Amino acid sequence: MMTNKLKVTMTAVMASLLLLTTACSSGNSSSGAEAEGKKEVTITFRSSGSEDTLTKYFESGLIDKFESENPDIKIKIAPVLASEGDYTSKIVLQMKSPDTAPDIVAEDTSIIKSDAAAGYLEPLDTQVAGWSDWQDKFIENLKSGVTGEDGKIYGVPATSDTRGIWYNKELLAEAGIEVPFKPTSWEEVLEAARVIKDKLPGVTPLNMIVGKSNGEGVTMQTLEMLLYGTNDTLYNNDSKKWIVSSAGLLDSFKFIDQVFNVDKTGPTMQVALNGQAGSIAFQQLFPQGKLAMAVDGSWAGSTWFENGAAPIENVEDKMGFAPFPTQNGQEPGAITMSGGWAWSIPAQSQNKEEAWKFVEFLMNQENATARVVAEGNLSPRNDSVDVAGYTDRTFTAEAQALLDVAKFRPTNDQYATVSAQLQSIVESVASGKLTPEAAVKQLQDNVTRSLGEDKVEVK
Repeated sequence: MMTNKLKVTMTAVMASLLLLTTACSSGNSSSGAEAEGKKEVTITFRSSGSEDTLTKYFESGLIDKFESENPDIKIKIAPVLASEGDYTSKIVLQMKSPDTAPDIVAEDTSIIKSDAAAGYLEPLDTQVAGWSDWQDKFIENLKSGVTGEDGKIYGVPATSDTRGIWYNKELLAEAGIEVPFKPTSWEEVLEAARVIKDKLPGVTPLNMIVGKSNGEGVTMQTLEMLLYGTNDTLYNNDSKKWIVSSAGLLDSFKFIDQVFNVDKTGPTMQVALNGQAGSIAFQQLFPQGKLAMAVDGSWAGSTWFENGAAPIENVEDKMGFAPFPTQNGQEPGAITMSGGWAWSIPAQSQNKEEAWKFVEFLMNQENATARVVAEGNLSPRNDSVDVAGYTDRTFTAEAQALLDVAKFRPTNDQYATVSAQLQSIVESVASGKLTPEAAVKQLQDNVTRSLGEDKVEVK
């Protein structure tokens, strides 16, 4: 019979072994690959679930091809199932330690500058200097989104995008709204939503991303799409200050309040505040005929393609993508925000040379274009238009055309702080906790407190 003392000793030994095993199976550990004489490169990105398009892209034979061409390297994908906001927090935690940092990380271009300033990312100037594609195959203005405050390059743009109004043609026609839908002002969008509410009970007229758990999507798909359609902006490039109070900000908050609280043409709060609100809209409500319009990204329509998460037969006949109008129809008539994702190499990566080889492979003409085609995104490479099937994809021509009126987010490391404040305030306005006027005041107070009076201005 085992004595109590021996039981305690054995328990302690087993606990120690368990801790050791756990430590060895996380982060940059690659004992299996090392046993085969290979370097294991871990690549981390945000996943939306079992039907995630990017995961399917990696598993389509892409990794097998790279590994056959580079027999000394093994690729391990490590998707993070999380909302956009939670994903950002999780990868920051991972990148703080060499024990947990991946070798390649998908970075939203909105956070590259702040992550670079914090020392989480490796500068890639030497690598891109020796890469001919970087010099003449990547759209020049997209490079600013991966450039740090120090002027160094911290990522390779992987996707680009635009934003507009997705709509169900059949529902709009049933409500008596002309199709194709071409609103010329905010009021026309609001009026269309009111008509749908009146004529189509059980249908949500207009979806907008307002729940702060959706992270940057709240700022770009909603607040900035409105604000940059006014005569105001979020940042004064001349004074290098944040505009924390303006007529444009007030009107933007009023639009959100009108949709969710006055007209009540938005989704229920259960949907609106869900961290997967976009997926619910495009994978469930739109295909079920329960949603008429949604302000969202150009990539979202890929959900309905044959290999998407929620295929819709003859989708081009049933769904449409319209430009979002400027506030009063003033020039240029429409507005879109453009963003995207980039591949970066964490400073704590233990396999930087091998990681860069895979980034180059991912971003060659063939592979980079294949990804954006699968996801419904726009390519950061100017030669993707030469690849068969790129511009003739459903909705791509409409989305590509919007790049002519595209606006871009402020590009400094304070943006993440301001964006986080906006996300919280937009949610409060949509849920009726803040009036538009109180929202502007709270933004001014919070950003001033966070950044200092010398970093803000009132217009």
